[in-house]
Amino acid sequence: RPLASVANDDAIEAAAAARAPPAGDTIYAVSSGQGVVAGVTVIRVSGPQAGPALRCLLGSGDAEQPFPKPRYAAVRRLIAPGPGGEELDEALVLWMPGPRSFTGQDVVELHCHGSRAVVAGVLGALEATSDVLLSGSGDIMRMAEPGEFTRQAFSNGRMDLAQVEGLADLLAADTSAQRKQALEQMKGALSTRYAEWRKSLVKCLAHAEAVLDFGDDEDDVVEDQVYNDLVPRVRALRDELESALLDGHRGEIVRDGAALCIVGAPNAGKSSLLNQLARRPAAIVSPVAGTTRDIVEVVLDLGGIPVTIADTAGLRGLGGGGAGASSGDGEDAPGSDIDPIEMEGMKRAISRIDDAQIVVAVADVTDENGSLAALSAFAPDGAAAGGAAPQDVAAAALRDLQTTSRKVVLIGNKVDLLESWNGEAAKAAELPAWVQTLAAESGLPVVPLSCTGTFGVADLEGRLADSVQWLMKGDGADDEVALITRSRHRGHVARCTRHLDAFLSLDLPLDLAAEELRSASLELGRVTGAVDVEDLLDVIFRDFCIGK
Repeated sequence: RPLASVANDDAIEAAAAARAPPAGDTIYAVSSGQGVVAGVTVIRVSGPQAGPALRCLLGSGDAEQPFPKPRYAAVRRLIAPGPGGEELDEALVLWMPGPRSFTGQDVVELHCHGSRAVVAGVLGALEATSDVLLSGSGDIMRMAEPGEFTRQAFSNGRMDLAQVEGLADLLAADTSAQRKQALEQMKGALSTRYAEWRKSLVKCLAHAEAVLDFGDDEDDVVEDQVYNDLVPRVRALRDELESALLDGHRGEIVRDGAALCIVGAPNAGKSSLLNQLARRPAAIVSPVAGTTRDIVEVVLDLGGIPVTIADTAGLRGLGGGGAGASSGDGEDAPGSDIDPIEMEGMKRAISRIDDAQIVVAVADVTDENGSLAALSAFAPDGAAAGGAAPQDVAAAALRDLQTTSRKVVLIGNKVDLLESWNGEAAKAAELPAWVQTLAAESGLPVVPLSCTGTFGVADLEGRLADSVQWLMKGDGADDEVALITRSRHRGHVARCTRHLDAFLSLDLPLDLAAEELRSASLELGRVTGAVDVEDLLDVIFRDFCIGK
């Protein structure tokens, strides 16, 4: 390492050694997962009594057990405190004095063997150590609460609020895309951008307030000139924020996952398709119409994004225009064989569309009437007016489903029942004419599929992965870090944008315009915790596990 860097480290260590012990409790907990038997378990201690606690565990005055050097791993025997103390384990010990530690306070890490007996013995020794060290002192040494180590890091300025949320997302990551996004956020990618935006606003605000504080009250010309000078800078910042808001919610999609809904007529093969994608019998498959009544969900990793796939009740007897075509209790639904439970399932299927970013529309290539009627349930009002052909109504429904934030994938299922099926392949051009017309009029390519085997499944999975990536692009580059990853961020940015819009309105005097800039700056500051966020802290940290 460069000598300058080493010298700087030494200076920090010297300053840390000279400072008074920081206020606050000393906390300890298992940091490598609760209730897990592993080869190694990490126990973390943080706070002003971390160093003295380690000395007690090493056996005071034992020349063969020297206190480890800062930030150097050392193998030491851990001894229970008290006369004739029992040896608990031989562990790898790390001593990291604050402020250069994860929490910003003195930290000890004990890398013990992972058996329940060893872990329980060391935790019990730490509890006994607190009685020895702190008796009558008024200080506290106790087990950590969930997220308390990270809360110490936030309180000591080692992490801001956006980085804390990034760490929480990293601990909960299930896919590669979630890991990448959370890691960038934890490293400060979001914090840096929000700090730049807020710095720009603060400069504009300082300029405006300088004129208000020191300018001539009677000189409106000066105020007008200052306002005109600030407008281009504020408008440029406002455009950046608007671009972040128009990202297609890709940050939230990576973090929370995308929703995919499978819709179609009864017995179109929706449940069989779900089972093919899940590669297990997740849903009951039966030739009886209306077998699926409620929503059946499976979570899959598609392109690095967790996608919740929902199998829904088959749609029949609703007519064009969706669920509103029936009375709501099933009495006026065509077909006496539709019972109230099945009708409720169909309502839930249609309602689920509103929350889906991807819709898989399944058309049974052997059932033209049933398939077109089912897809027509999503047609916009008036699509069926004037005696429109069923294909036109269904195509209008598919076009209406596809929006700037929702992708529709059209499937032609049961190709194995076509006369042209040769057991190996089926092309879109060989599908029935009504399926080809539906695809052409809706503008959607159709995916031939047979759920009795595996034909078309790989192609469909590729289409679905492409759809997920389409959702992720938004208005930015593919490799650009998402600047909004939670609804909390989006709310603050949206409110900031509204304040900037108010500033840019032409009928505000400079003092009121400056107040809008101040409010906009506060909104950005709340994203990273630079301003008051006390009411949020309990909500954020309760999602952490004990030991982090």
